Amino acid sequence: MSHLAQALFAGLLPLAIIGFMLGRRKIRFQQDPAARFKSPEHLYGWYAVIWILLPALVVCCVAATLDIIGVFEVPWTMFAALALALAAGGLWLSLKAIKPSLRARTFLEKVIVRVLLLASLLSILTTIGIVLSILFESIQFFKIVSIWDFLTGTTWNPDTAFLIGAGRATEGVAKPEFGSVPLFAGTFVITGIAMLVAIPVGLYSAICMSEYASTRVRKIAKPALEILAGIPTVVYGFFAAITVSPFVVKVAESIGLQADFTNALSPGLVMGVMIIPLVSSLSDDVISAVPQSLREGSLALGAYPSETIKRVVIPAALPGIVSACLLAISRAVGETMIVVMAAGLQPNLTLNPLEGMTTVNVRIVDALTGDQAFNSPETLSAFGLGMVLLVMTLVLNIISLVVIRKFRQRYE
Repeated sequence: MSHLAQALFAGLLPLAIIGFMLGRRKIRFQQDPAARFKSPEHLYGWYAVIWILLPALVVCCVAATLDIIGVFEVPWTMFAALALALAAGGLWLSLKAIKPSLRARTFLEKVIVRVLLLASLLSILTTIGIVLSILFESIQFFKIVSIWDFLTGTTWNPDTAFLIGAGRATEGVAKPEFGSVPLFAGTFVITGIAMLVAIPVGLYSAICMSEYASTRVRKIAKPALEILAGIPTVVYGFFAAITVSPFVVKVAESIGLQADFTNALSPGLVMGVMIIPLVSSLSDDVISAVPQSLREGSLALGAYPSETIKRVVIPAALPGIVSACLLAISRAVGETMIVVMAAGLQPNLTLNPLEGMTTVNVRIVDALTGDQAFNSPETLSAFGLGMVLLVMTLVLNIISLVVIRKFRQRYE
């Protein structure tokens, strides 16, 4: 395939450049002072380029697809020759069709619309493929484990699952337990702690930068705040495990409480700090996009700036703020490294943030990175967890859309 890419790049790129130049040159020589051109000269060049590249790219995609799925293997030399021959034929046909009456602009617009439609379809098909791949593997898991026990079980202990996968289970071996409630409880607790930190701080900082801060302060504060988004998550994990966790333990002991060094509060706090730039930056952009006339109208009616922000600006920007918070929640739910390094791997069913617990993502990574067979119940449990998490995310998005639509209708 590398030889094929080199041959196509070496052949199609010069041919496309030549076609662009010839297309412009031909329409220029056909210029008639009495005629009115339907399109600018450079569009005729792009008309030729499309006819050169489009047939070759279609053949490339078809052949690559057939080769990947193993239906037919095309020798790369013959394939490259066919692609170049089609490109040369496209050049000849395009130059023959170029004339002042050709509506090149209309043709290019149609091609662009179809390319954009294809990109949309590819993204949709990719999403469908991801869902189906998780669904099929989840079905295999739920054939082994009852879906009711999986959703309502309060104990996660798959240590002996590999014996079932290997066919060596005996009567003396403890039955593996796949109760997912502790995992989702840990996910909700840590995500909730992170949101309690990220949403107030991020939203207040966005209001400050967009409504109160001067232009000079804003130019300094916003990039400085967004630096937090560029720090690797493993660095946040080290910070949570080495600095925040011992601090939480000392504070808990000082007020008479007992805290584990692998507690849920530490990764929640650090994760909230990590997500602050996401909430702040998006909320700041949304609040800044509120028309200035709304603020001036509110102030002209005698409202204080704080009342204007509370009763005019925030309701107008609320759909965007809700979207920013949902993105932050998705970011928190998908985080793994901070939880692994600071909260541990123990699936503990508790609402006490001072105790250790784990999340769904951590167990998925742990199940897929071990030495278990792929058809082992422990490995397949990762797909069951992923499927439930996907459904929960879908329900959350539907609820958010309903909320956004409700506030948008009220504001309109």
